[in-house]
Amino acid sequence: MTAQVTVLYFAKSAELSGIKSEVLSVPQQLTSLQLWQEIVNEHPRYTSSWEISFCSSSQATRLLSSPPSAGASSWLTYAVTMCELEDQPKDLIKVTYEKLSTDEVAESVKSPSCGAVSVFIGTTRNHFAGKKVVRLEYEAYIPMAEAEIKKICRGIRNRWPAIQHISIHHRLGLVNVTEASVIIAISGPHRNDSLEAVKYCIDTLKATVPIWKKEIYDNEEYIWKENKECQWITVTYLIKGLFHVGDCQGLV
Repeated sequence: MTAQVTVLYFAKSAELSGIKSEVLSVPQQLTSLQLWQEIVNEHPRYTSSWEISFCSSSQATRLLSSPPSAGASSWLTYAVTMCELEDQPKDLIKVTYEKLSTDEVAESVKSPSCGAVSVFIGTTRNHFAGKKVVRLEYEAYIPMAEAEIKKICRGIRNRWPAIQHISIHHRLGLVNVTEASVIIAISGPHRNDSLEAVKYCIDTLKATVPIWKKEIYDNEEYIWKENKECQWITVTYLIKGLFHVGDCQGLV
């Protein structure tokens, strides 16, 4: 018995493989290491330095930066939910290819019960290490990125229970110099909580949310970069156990 597994390629792995996606026919049951080997068999030149994830219909995902082996734990993501009640605390998350609006994000967190709205805007700057930057390009698997951002919202509410609304918008695709790639707005009764929560939010987002960034220079050279805080691309998540490939919607 075989199953069809769709593999999606992102960022450097897409460049190395030369494709954005493919469908593999694999045995109905196999370990994650065996599934990795099936992928390597299709692309034998590239056996390391890939960032790979597997996403099942139960929303379980595992992120790898090198080939998996048995013995370590996996991690789960959860669906992003939005509360639509008028002034109940809301987590408003958007990962989009559209241009971001500071007014939209700031307005979305206003509340009659809050005396503070703190906003962070991350923009593309025109230089890095003596090189002239002309634009950035961001890429992500949106369901995974949104799920990780939702975890950040939970962390904020655990640390600052008085926080009312949280809005986090991140742009994908090309982002020119001075344009916003991420906008965060958080409302609360008092400014200290909302200011501290915004700083925690952007620091944690850069460290934990799997969004790839390409920095493009004026001579058309570029480099795929991770943030200095980045944890998910440098830590190898290993997979253990047997799972049903028939339930998988794989992504790389």
